[in-house]
Amino acid sequence: MERSSWAEPFKIKMVELLKMTTLAERKKAIKEAGYNTFLLKSKDVYIDLLTDSGTSAMSDQQWSGMMMGDESYAGSENYYHLEDAVKKYYGYKYLIPTHQGRAAEHIISKIMIKPGDIIPGNMYFTTTRLHQELAGGTFIDVIVDEAHDPESMHPFKGNIDIQKLTDVIKKYGAKKIPYVCVASTVNMAGGQPISMENLKAVRALTLKHGIKIIHDMTRVAENAWFIQQREKGYAKKSVAAIVKETCSLTDGGTMSAKKDAMVNIGGFLAVNDWDIFEEARNMVVVYEGLHTYGGLAGRDMEAMAIGIAESVSDAHMNARIGQVLYLGDKLIDFGVPIVQPTGGHGIFIDAKKFLPQLTQDQFPAQTLAAELYVESGIRSMERGIVSAGRNAKTGKNYYPKLELVRLTIPRRVYTQAHMDVVAESVAVVHHRRAKIKGLKMVYEPKYLRFFQAMFEPIK
Repeated sequence: MERSSWAEPFKIKMVELLKMTTLAERKKAIKEAGYNTFLLKSKDVYIDLLTDSGTSAMSDQQWSGMMMGDESYAGSENYYHLEDAVKKYYGYKYLIPTHQGRAAEHIISKIMIKPGDIIPGNMYFTTTRLHQELAGGTFIDVIVDEAHDPESMHPFKGNIDIQKLTDVIKKYGAKKIPYVCVASTVNMAGGQPISMENLKAVRALTLKHGIKIIHDMTRVAENAWFIQQREKGYAKKSVAAIVKETCSLTDGGTMSAKKDAMVNIGGFLAVNDWDIFEEARNMVVVYEGLHTYGGLAGRDMEAMAIGIAESVSDAHMNARIGQVLYLGDKLIDFGVPIVQPTGGHGIFIDAKKFLPQLTQDQFPAQTLAAELYVESGIRSMERGIVSAGRNAKTGKNYYPKLELVRLTIPRRVYTQAHMDVVAESVAVVHHRRAKIKGLKMVYEPKYLRFFQAMFEPIK
């Protein structure tokens, strides 16, 4: 008999006690939060699947590294450890540490984008697109059509449509395109991977036109696992080797180390071009801190360096994505509509199909996230019209084809029993879905409204 099950490649050394709340307490909490799960207090949450950003459990090696923090203002030893890790596992030449990923997006956008520029990419991400727009650029989605179809079983829904990219280059000209933004695993599409074959084709096209590729490498190790499992010729290659090859096909990357690298805070910009590095090194001093700490404590850089090495372990990645697949299979068995194939960092529920009685202007994904919290104390997040925001020039709402609720799984935090509770709770809400009514927005902040917007039930 061949063993097919997986188990976590670690044992538990310390636990954090969770608070159980009553239905009345949860109804009160979600009302006070304006039906926005981002505004809930963590003490009122039972199983927190809001995000995998900074919420993972660090290893004993990472914690011991924290004790080795060199908190010198300049030339911290931990910076050089992090620099070595970035070169070893990703292959980029130059490193600029930042307090988190969006700071790296800010810096690269201000350096490379001029007003009127066009930035093609495989689906937008909220903070990335905002920084591009603030720099005067316009994002254009060139992802394959299958990415917008929750039921498509395309194995690499994060792929760039080469014809779409070619058409953008032809229409605007290469000089108006500072770089192509390539995400490895596309968050807004449901954590869907890009294939190595596709990335090579994008690289060939951009080299032909003299255009750079900037890599959103936040979950590059998860993307590598999908390549290993699904792409011909990679089954016998390690996640670490695939990560290195992926990065070699790009000119630089922005990293939120709060995901793959399993730290509570931190990120970086990594590039191969000296001139870009030189400008970034100057800018980081203005916005973040000295170029050898970039807004981070030495201990955080040490934990990041260790986390990078741990993130490319095959055993770790088998368990990490194995848990996500387990939850996805449970929900499919319950008849809950989710984005398929199951992605890397979470389950994305198709809120349009879950709540067909609601129009998109009634915020079905926001409504469903609030309902799930009231049902069981599980916190998820909206990834639909609220996250999509408004067109910066017209002020009109974007209407994304995907209206999703994300159940994001932190790394090394929850057990399989927690996943069972999550699946059963979603199934209960699904059973009473016909009675659910939508929401109206009563407060909208200027930027990234999904973080702070407030809602009321439609009467």
